[in-house]
Amino acid sequence: MLRERLHDSLRLAVAGNEPRRTAMLRLTLAAVHDRDACVRQEGNLAGLTDEQILDLLHGMIRQRRDSQREYETAGRVDLANQEVEEIAIIEQLLPPPMAEVELDTAVAEAVAETGATGLKDMTRVMARLRERHDGSLDMTRAAAVVRRRLD
Repeated sequence: MLRERLHDSLRLAVAGNEPRRTAMLRLTLAAVHDRDACVRQEGNLAGLTDEQILDLLHGMIRQRRDSQREYETAGRVDLANQEVEEIAIIEQLLPPPMAEVELDTAVAEAVAETGATGLKDMTRVMARLRERHDGSLDMTRAAAVVRRRLD
């Protein structure tokens, strides 16, 4: 499903004559195809799952945020802005983020299900959240909420 969204987005970007978006989507698809080849060599002929593609997209966003910070530190605002634009393009491919109320509810459920009582149980709670809400959950935001709840 996510793979088809990527291809559809690329077709629309090409048709809409959006060079930055087209280049970014081609880069993203190339990364997916590259990772597909690795997974297939390991014996999984189906290729990447949607969850694995989401992980790849989140990784691409993290890389660009790191680059953005480095460019800003170096005074290269033009390159930092380019990274911000690329992040926005990738984020459009992700499912909509979970609202704050939904996040609090999901964390409360995960804490209750795992029986977590303190920060030492944070790993279990995060694992439960990841398995249930991986695509729609920003794990950085979730970690902050879990930390507040278990502190």
